[in-house]
Amino acid sequence: MSLIHYVTQIQFDFGAVMLLPQECERAGIRRPLVVTDAGVRAAGVLQRALDAMSGSSCAVFDQTPSNPTEAAVRAAVEVFQREGCDGLVAVGGGSSIDLAKGVAIAATHPGPLKTYATIEGGSPKITERVAPLIAVPTTAGTGSEVARGAIVIVDDGRKLGFHSWHLVPKTAICDPELTLGLPAGLTAATGMDAIAHCMETFMSAAFNPPADGIALDGLERGWAHIGRACSNGADREARRQMMSASMQGAMAFQKGLGCVHSLSHSLGGVNPRLHHGTLNAMFLPAVVRFNAQADSVRSERRLERMAHAMGLASAGDIPDAILEMNARLGLPAGLAAMGVERACFGKVIDGALADHCHKTNPRLAGAEDYREMLEASM
Repeated sequence: MSLIHYVTQIQFDFGAVMLLPQECERAGIRRPLVVTDAGVRAAGVLQRALDAMSGSSCAVFDQTPSNPTEAAVRAAVEVFQREGCDGLVAVGGGSSIDLAKGVAIAATHPGPLKTYATIEGGSPKITERVAPLIAVPTTAGTGSEVARGAIVIVDDGRKLGFHSWHLVPKTAICDPELTLGLPAGLTAATGMDAIAHCMETFMSAAFNPPADGIALDGLERGWAHIGRACSNGADREARRQMMSASMQGAMAFQKGLGCVHSLSHSLGGVNPRLHHGTLNAMFLPAVVRFNAQADSVRSERRLERMAHAMGLASAGDIPDAILEMNARLGLPAGLAAMGVERACFGKVIDGALADHCHKTNPRLAGAEDYREMLEASM
């Protein structure tokens, strides 16, 4: 049986950040903790959100790390409780939004955070008691603003997923204006993250036609506009289309992801300094080649349909097209260029086999398959 559920209220337009006060009121949030990071503050984007809420009382936590950790969740919970907050507003990329979801759990549920991790059987333990959250993305990549999950590195070093419909933000405020001027490198890495979401979701064997349609349309938008967004950070139409592709990828990936994310979650846990979206871009070509042998991918012509959305002549062109796009966008040539060494492969493979995305890949990978994908991505 397939559970198909879409998703939350979305305010999508240039200038939509000004709707924050009314959306806080609708969610019953009177004193939010605004969760963000130092980069968003330094860029002046946080101030735009605070200006929109100028008549509201709020507190700020701006120490979100690039890969959110349980330690950072605890630090934010301390501020949440000390300041008497009753909800959260996440302003930033996927890291800030995921950290806020961790706070939403930890501030209202007992015990260590790993208790609520998906692979620990924790999803049913996440209840309606979670603190309400409004998400304001400032990058076009993770789509966490419309997703039911979060990724957090817990105290034992594992990079774990937390999934519950209670974690879906009450409102996603998607304002492409907040992404104008985002540096080209970050635009590329987050944009390829969105494209990976669309591609992996579409390849997944689970039956969810609405997700397939949303993912394929998101892929077409993202692939056509990521170059424009990187070459001209002020291109409003490119920014709008990339934010839509990001949102669509996450609306669709409730269907399930696959080996790209199993590997990037695991390697990102081994080395938290590595950017998740960049890792996805590195792994996509090898995983597409691996998935080409899956019965569901072949019988439903999924690679051919992706190739059409990408403007390519044939399915066989997809891996090389991704490699060429990565080069065009200035992303690393492979894992080795990111400082990854083969000595970590064993630990990465163990993590990938245990990851919550492993079993939703259209072709089940074994340890040797993962080793070959890692080697091909070097």
